Amino acid sequence: MMNSPQKRADVLQDRFGLKTVSYLSAGTADFPHDVSERLRSARAQAVSKRKIAKIQTAGNVINAGGSAALTWGSEEGLSWWGRIGSVLPLIALVVGMLAINSIQDDNRTQELAEVDSALLTDVLPPAAFADPGFVQFLKATRQATTVQ
Repeated sequence: MMNSPQKRADVLQDRFGLKTVSYLSAGTADFPHDVSERLRSARAQAVSKRKIAKIQTAGNVINAGGSAALTWGSEEGLSWWGRIGSVLPLIALVVGMLAINSIQDDNRTQELAEVDSALLTDVLPPAAFADPGFVQFLKATRQATTVQ
């Protein structure tokens, strides 16, 4: 069932079409037979190509009285399978994001564990890492290893 603004728009569109057809038909009486036949043929083709199919969407936004509401469309719109099919991508997206978050957390935990184990098993005491001179020593060591 359509809402009343949509019905009104359809009725106005049909009225406009009928008025246009009547004006065009009245003016064709003065044309030669071959021109009027071509016009009639073109009109018939245009009417046959007109699409009167309803578009099925996941939801319609109804705007009435300054407020908007998201609906599932008309009663003839989506069936239960259609509704499930329109929600499945959202569920897949949420599950994928949760999986990515879990994998990133695991990777970060593993990196921190490697750093902690390197600190604890290293020959240097942890206080050496806080020394500003030690940072310079590490930079010099890196430069020496990249040159070799």
